[in-house]
Amino acid sequence: MLAISACRTAGPDYRPPRPPAAGLGFASIEPVQGASAAVSNAPLPERWWRLYDDPALDALVQHALAANTDLRIAQARLEQARAQAREVRAAAGVGTAVSAGAGAGQASSLGIGPSAGVHASFDAGISIDYDLDLAGRVKRLLEAQDAQTEAVAAARDLATIGIVSDVVRVYTDSCAAGASQQVVARSIQLQASELALIERAWKAGQQPAINVTRARGLLGQLQAQMPPLQAGQQSALSRLALLLGQAPSQLDAQYQHCTSIPTMAGVVPAGEGADLIRRRPDVRAAERRLAAATARIGVETAGLYPSVHLGLSAGATSRRLDHLFDDSALRYSVGPLVSWSFPNRSVARARIDAADAASRAELAAFDGTVLKALSETETAAAAYAKALEENAVLVDVREAARRAHAQQQQMLKAGTVSALEALDVARSLAAAEQAVATSDATVARSRIALFLALGGGWES
Repeated sequence: MLAISACRTAGPDYRPPRPPAAGLGFASIEPVQGASAAVSNAPLPERWWRLYDDPALDALVQHALAANTDLRIAQARLEQARAQAREVRAAAGVGTAVSAGAGAGQASSLGIGPSAGVHASFDAGISIDYDLDLAGRVKRLLEAQDAQTEAVAAARDLATIGIVSDVVRVYTDSCAAGASQQVVARSIQLQASELALIERAWKAGQQPAINVTRARGLLGQLQAQMPPLQAGQQSALSRLALLLGQAPSQLDAQYQHCTSIPTMAGVVPAGEGADLIRRRPDVRAAERRLAAATARIGVETAGLYPSVHLGLSAGATSRRLDHLFDDSALRYSVGPLVSWSFPNRSVARARIDAADAASRAELAAFDGTVLKALSETETAAAAYAKALEENAVLVDVREAARRAHAQQQQMLKAGTVSALEALDVARSLAAAEQAVATSDATVARSRIALFLALGGGWES
């Protein structure tokens, strides 16, 4: 016992792993690259969606955080894990038990005398047990349980950022569909006006009938774009209601007519690379699972050493209830209880090897999670930057198409251009308008994907 108590706690002491980034430590990871002026190294705020400065969007997120069914499940599992941790910690302390009983029966005389006959018996007692934990098994067990609870907490945080991102994305999809409907409606209005001009020219004998047919065909093509956009918006609203823990019919009417895509001024604050590793819940969960697996090596290693419990029991047994606490009825015992599987140590060795392999698997999983986090962030930042560049070009193209269409309208009224040329310009304008609307939606989705990769929004 003295030799065991002089030893360290069984198993390896846990040390946070070095991220697999050229052997650098947490504080030395390079900042996010490849995003030009679209992303800065400014700290990411806890509630990143408030960068949009959209009260309606903020209200949606707060509602989802309170009512989303997946988050309620994640929170319940966290509370379950915390209760299990309290159970393990309580079981590791001093154990006490109180007992009392009454009965009637006949005791054996072991064949050396006459039976005492049937009689009543009364018993009451208390027992105390304490594990000395000389090998540190209980300590490692508590470390493993606490680390596992923290991993469940990180999983809850991961669910939180996923739900927030889904709410922002689905609301953006709904608004993008509404914005596209406005674009198509304007194109339909312009084309209807152009059709009226061409029909008047045809009736005056200045345009052939085929130009009227072509103008009506283009108007029909534009009108055909509206139903899919309306269906897409309705689908987005249904998904939004699900995220809010509501039936589609319960969704507030103010969210059903959004036509302005949420946007933000300035660049996206992404923080430093080290902040990313510390902030992302999936990385924290992987690191905590590794800590738990490392502690379990110690739990199994303790099986190589004796287990020593100190016990104390006291009580009284009597045939008569009024004599239960007489001196002759009292009993007690005190002393250690030692158990040891020696010399059969092969089972303990096998369990240690299994725990060590599980720890190495968790280390590999941690390395993979960190690399995935860095890759996702770099990819999302680059995609967002390219989406912004494409959007700027398409906006220039749209403005040029608008100017060309205005000039062509004046020339058409003056009769200096053919209706066919006017139709081509109108078709180009409609395509340019729709391209910008699609690009605006792409920019918005790319920004949300970047925020999701950055892993913020769970802290508060």
